[in-house]
Amino acid sequence: MGNKRMKIVILDGYAMNPGDLDWAALHALGDVVIHDRTDEAQVIEQGEGADALLTNKVPISRQVIDALPQLKYIGVMATGYNIIALDRAKERDIVVTNVPGYSTTSVVQLTFSLLLELCFRTQRHSDAVKKGKWSSSPDFCFWDYPLVELSGKKLGIIGLGSIGQKVADVASAFGMEVLAFSRTQTDQSHRQNFRWVSLDELFTEADVVTLHCPLTEATANMIDRRSLAQMKSSAVLINTSRGGLVHAQDLADALNAGKIRAAGLDVLEKEPPVADHPLFTAKNCLITPHIAWATHESRVRLMATVVDNFKAFLEGHPVNLV
Repeated sequence: MGNKRMKIVILDGYAMNPGDLDWAALHALGDVVIHDRTDEAQVIEQGEGADALLTNKVPISRQVIDALPQLKYIGVMATGYNIIALDRAKERDIVVTNVPGYSTTSVVQLTFSLLLELCFRTQRHSDAVKKGKWSSSPDFCFWDYPLVELSGKKLGIIGLGSIGQKVADVASAFGMEVLAFSRTQTDQSHRQNFRWVSLDELFTEADVVTLHCPLTEATANMIDRRSLAQMKSSAVLINTSRGGLVHAQDLADALNAGKIRAAGLDVLEKEPPVADHPLFTAKNCLITPHIAWATHESRVRLMATVVDNFKAFLEGHPVNLV
C-alpha cells in the first residue's frame, strides 16, 4: 500500500467501544478518525477523504461508495454485512471484511439467560422478597409464577451453525432433547437425544423454539400466525438472532391470547424500536436491547479481529472477506 498512512474513519465507534477498550492498535496502522455515531445522511460528510471505512450498523450505500473515490476498504465491525452495497464495492474493487464468530459464546449465554429467567422468574421473585412478601408468608416458601424444569423438555433449534451447535451442547447438559432444522444437515452423530426434523415437526413438538438462523427472504417473518398456531400452548420462543425473523404483531397476539406461554427476545425488527411496539405490552415477554454480542470479552475479541482484518489488508492478503 506504499508509505502513505491511510485515513481510517470509524462511523459508529461507541457501540463497540463506549470507553472500556483501546483503539491504540488501530491508530498504529493509520490516521484514525473516530465518530461515536453517524446518521445515514452524514456518512459521505463524515467519510470524506477516507481510504478505509469501519462500520458496525451504519449502512454504506452505492451512493456513499460513489461519493468517496479514495475508498479502498470497508471493515464491518460485526458479523452481518447486509448493510453494505456489496455489488458496487466489488465493481470498485473495494475490499469488504467482517468479523465472524466473535460473539458465539455470549449469544449462547444470553439464549439460556432468557430461557432460565422464564423458567424461574428469578428477578420477579427477588423483587417480591424485597417487598416483604417472604417475610409475611405463612409458609417457609412461596412462588408467584409456575416453575419449570428443563430436563426432559424438547428444544427446537432453527439454524444449527456454530451458535446453534453450542446451544445444543448446553441443552444436552440440562438433559433436554434437541430437535433441529437447518438448511444444511451436518453430521451430528456424536449427539445423544438429537433429531433432525422438518420445520412443521419442530413447531409442533418443541417445548422451546430458539432461533439461530440468518435473516433472508426465505426466513423473514418465519415466526408468524401460522407457525405460532402450530406450537404448544406451553411453548416458549427465544430469539437472539435477528428481529425480522418474527412477525411482531402476530407474536404479541399469540402471547396475549395464551397461544404460547412466553417469549424471550434480544432483537426486534427495527432497532431502536418504536415507543409503542406491540411486544412491550404483550404478556410474558422478556425483551433485552440487542446485548447478546456486547459482553466485554466478546468486544475484546471483536476489536482484535477488526485490527487483524485491516492489518492483513495492508499486508496484501486480506482475510474474512465477504
